[in-house]
Amino acid sequence: MIHNITKTLNLLFLTITCLLLFSFYSHAQQDNIELSGIIVDQANYPVPYVAIGIIEKYKGTSSTEDGEFSMLISKNELQDSLSISSLGYDAFKIKVQDYLNQPEKKIILKESVVEMNEITLLKPIDYVLNALKQLKTNTISTPHQLDILYRRAATEGGKSKFFVENYIKIRDKGSAYPLGTVEVAEARKSADYRIWKRKQWTHSINYMASGNPLRPSDKQPNLKKFKWKKVGDTSYENEDVVIVEGVGKDSWNKIKMYIGLDTYSVFRIERQKSLYVFQKHKSGKLYLSYYANEWGFGRNMIPQKYWNTEAEKMSYRLEAFVLNIETDKKKIRVRARGGETDMGSQDLPYNPNFWKTLSTPPDTKFFKRIKKELEGNYGVPLEKQFDLVNK
Repeated sequence: MIHNITKTLNLLFLTITCLLLFSFYSHAQQDNIELSGIIVDQANYPVPYVAIGIIEKYKGTSSTEDGEFSMLISKNELQDSLSISSLGYDAFKIKVQDYLNQPEKKIILKESVVEMNEITLLKPIDYVLNALKQLKTNTISTPHQLDILYRRAATEGGKSKFFVENYIKIRDKGSAYPLGTVEVAEARKSADYRIWKRKQWTHSINYMASGNPLRPSDKQPNLKKFKWKKVGDTSYENEDVVIVEGVGKDSWNKIKMYIGLDTYSVFRIERQKSLYVFQKHKSGKLYLSYYANEWGFGRNMIPQKYWNTEAEKMSYRLEAFVLNIETDKKKIRVRARGGETDMGSQDLPYNPNFWKTLSTPPDTKFFKRIKKELEGNYGVPLEKQFDLVNK
């Protein structure tokens, strides 16, 4: 009798607890407000990779190639200011509530006017060397946590055959230091339609880090030996920016950097097909906000048994968004897990609710293309693939 009463009370307690948690979660979701829209120039053309954030506290995102953006805010942030910054355009600010009150959710940026005095310009190599010297000063170089949405698609014959998303936490110190502790917190993948089910020997995020020519690694190029020339100019938040391009020993090894004339801050890097976009934190220091890349395999890197098949033309398409940054050491929560394991082989339980509630940017051209190609293989919707494959 007593045992049955105790069992009933425990069941009742568990039921009430679950209801309270659900109520709390639902209330929290209702308090969130989606802040979305499009960034265009004065000719109404979309402006890609624009930094959008709330000045008073860190909360931000980047616009897609189509100029679209989306982020979740709370009711407490309605009176804060929304800051918009982009290379080549004047900085723009508007109160969050005022933006939401606009009938059309569009922000028009004014192109900045740059008039550089060629006589006062340094040699291109000097901008690169000064950028390296000032890297710790210009970037967040104290311990911080980055929360990243990292995507990888494996292609064969020019079409996506396998797609993976990882939600990653990194305890980092910025581009002036080697990559810090990596934790793969969440993961999901599509059906695998590849002929060659290749596994990378480490996580793709390590290649993102080593591909950054500013970050120390065993693959960091000697930028002093590159031949540098000025190829253009622009601006970023009222600072004139010089665009320099360097060519290594091999003519294909090219690096383009967008460097501030006054601070020597590096706002953007283009290296072959890779792209690194940096934005300002509320401290004024820079951090990586967006990354994209695509790289393929030569025939000599493909197992001979896959020659003359679609697998012979195999490549990876990569994209990463920094969704959040935490600079308070007391709030950093990262434990090493998954950083040395292939993205598609992460041994994590599937959490569909996490992915449904994750605040992500609008679908990029990168994602739309991958989704269309994956669904075109056998007509199975990508979300259905996630549900069937992940456990």
